[in-house]
Amino acid sequence: MGRLIWRCRRGTRELDIILGRFLDAGYHRLDERQRELFERLLDCEDDRLQAWLVTATEAVDPKHAEIVELIRLSD
Repeated sequence: MGRLIWRCRRGTRELDIILGRFLDAGYHRLDERQRELFERLLDCEDDRLQAWLVTATEAVDPKHAEIVELIRLSD
């Protein structure tokens, strides 16, 4: 879990808050596949994460869209 905490620290306050809250409150409810999707999402560049999670731009990739929606719903 420590590695995930570190990966959720993105350098922008908004992303740090959104991802940190999700890790604390929603990550434990994910199944194995969804956890893999979350880790893949963390491989994305910050500008994409910012667009998807802060400005609510739709993710084109269905796998990203699924986990982005779960993060949005948990907030």
